[in-house]
Amino acid sequence: MPRALITGITGQDGSYLAEFLLEKGYEVFGMVRRTSTVNFSRIQHIQDKITLVSGDLLDQGSLIAILREYEPDEVYNLAAQSFVPTSWEQPVFTGEVTALGVTRMLEAIRTVDPSIRFYQASSSEMFGKVREVPQNEYTPFYPRSPYGVAKVYGHWITVNYRESFGLYAVSGILFNHESPRRGLEFVTRKVSYGVAKIKLGLANELRLGNLDARRDWGFAGDYVRAMWLMLQQPAPDDYVVGTGETHSVQELCEVAFSYVGLDWRDYVVQDPRYIRPAEVDLLVADPSKARRVLGWEPTVTFEQLVHMMVDADLQLLKQEHGL
Repeated sequence: MPRALITGITGQDGSYLAEFLLEKGYEVFGMVRRTSTVNFSRIQHIQDKITLVSGDLLDQGSLIAILREYEPDEVYNLAAQSFVPTSWEQPVFTGEVTALGVTRMLEAIRTVDPSIRFYQASSSEMFGKVREVPQNEYTPFYPRSPYGVAKVYGHWITVNYRESFGLYAVSGILFNHESPRRGLEFVTRKVSYGVAKIKLGLANELRLGNLDARRDWGFAGDYVRAMWLMLQQPAPDDYVVGTGETHSVQELCEVAFSYVGLDWRDYVVQDPRYIRPAEVDLLVADPSKARRVLGWEPTVTFEQLVHMMVDADLQLLKQEHGL
């Protein structure tokens, strides 16, 4: 039975990846930080099938101890300070976790067992002020947030450890991937949750930032499959993962509101508080390498994704409010 360690297992991607690996017959270990309040809601349904272990990307010793005790074959580093707006408010913490945390894990692997295969969750935010459209594995990076800068460091330190020490270390440059498990602070979930609240009479407006920003949005459940596929290849390499389609925040609103029979223009209010200091305007993937080498294809369309998220939030709010 192969063994996998997932950092960030309580997050959206970690929960889907844990499900996927369990179905593949893995023994799954999830690293969680010791905090006074831990949210296990995303993994509650599989918690009895996985082993949660205490560790922190800020603490090198804990990473070494975990690798020695649980002897994973694969490590998926999904943990990060991953909300872009927060990275301007907490840039040093973002760098410590999202950038240097990667180095700590790679160094722990090199110290304990260099045969461990390592996956680093890179991000389309690394492209930032894009140099070309669409973006592929060779597109230059131009990050536009402390988060994006930290992810660039994490990406290149992964490449460096692969080339310097021969580790099987890969980076998946994943474009935006969403689901009903997305945090409420992210724009897709903010829209689906807001639409559900308005439809149920629990709110009368939805405040958003830049409606013209365009993203390549896919379903998180599809993207964790790509992570696993990267670690099954004969040689380590980096891959861009996305749908190859781009949609604006306004389109997101149009699809979500029309799904419940409403006109977005009657409810959406642009609020300057939600405009980024440095905006990323157009992110769209060229996933041809992932399709060619990994055989990976997305299975959920943009419309299906938005409908799935609105349905889930309608159900959630009905349960919470007894509707």
